[in-house]
Amino acid sequence: MEVLLDNRMGEVVEMPVSKFEWKTERIGKASVLDVSLIIKNPLEFPINSGAIVRVEDGDAKIFYGFVFDSKIINGAEVVVKAYDQLRYLMYNDTFVIPASTASAAIKKIASMAKVKVGAFEDTGYVVPGIAEDDKQAFDICTKYLDSTLIATNQNFVLFDDFGELSLKNINNMAIRADEFFIGEDSLLFDFEYKKSIDSETYNRVKLVHIDKKAGKKERYEIQDSANIAKWGQLQYFQIVNENMTPAQIKDLAERIIKLKNKETKTLEINCLGHWKVRAGRMVYLLIEKLGIQEYFMVDECKHSWNEGVHTMSLKLKVI
Repeated sequence: MEVLLDNRMGEVVEMPVSKFEWKTERIGKASVLDVSLIIKNPLEFPINSGAIVRVEDGDAKIFYGFVFDSKIINGAEVVVKAYDQLRYLMYNDTFVIPASTASAAIKKIASMAKVKVGAFEDTGYVVPGIAEDDKQAFDICTKYLDSTLIATNQNFVLFDDFGELSLKNINNMAIRADEFFIGEDSLLFDFEYKKSIDSETYNRVKLVHIDKKAGKKERYEIQDSANIAKWGQLQYFQIVNENMTPAQIKDLAERIIKLKNKETKTLEINCLGHWKVRAGRMVYLLIEKLGIQEYFMVDECKHSWNEGVHTMSLKLKVI
């Protein structure tokens, strides 16, 4: 394990790390690295804000980011917090973007933030133009990806790939089961499995179109009566873009109910670590007690490294 610090003063030094945690989340957050250092004289090991931190383990390139916080505890322990490039998308501004794909729009936003862009897959679907005031750039990027998901049922993940912003379809981020899987007899410590209709499940969709020129509102509704009988009525409501046609609105309603009219299945596990696992990737789970033999998407991932012992905690979901 190698954790390197470039203080932007002409030298790169290896950090005397005792432990660290690396956290990634699939939606709306930069990955964060929390590092604990044991340094007898902190003044001899200056850590500047904005310094570059790299974490590598053999051929595995794990983290590339920038120091945002550092603190000295009792004169001997130094704690450093670094974020990847996505942290620089957490600013507010006015965004006026014509109709474009999520790929093109996010590249434009990244260039505004002076963020380095790497491999971007084409999301294909053209999202209607937007005009947003005082919104966070990251939230705008997420909005484009959500619109693409609803319209195409294709799920894309925006993440930092060792210093380059990347956008990939989750179907292209699966870790092959013959390369790595998690099971009761392989890596797994403990787990918690949950089925829910509490937060992301809707069996009735109501969309409203406001025609300002004509001064009227039009409603578009669709529902699954069978699931309403089972679960009760769970309604999704949205005021749609005023430029959408009736056909487009009806199609949107059908796509939303297809996407949302189901239970969510989530799994939280603790297991031995593997550096390829991060939020947005797909990992294969084999838990015979639950009848699980399938891929799950990683929503949140926390790697912990403590004196050579590598573990991870995962929040996963079925898609």
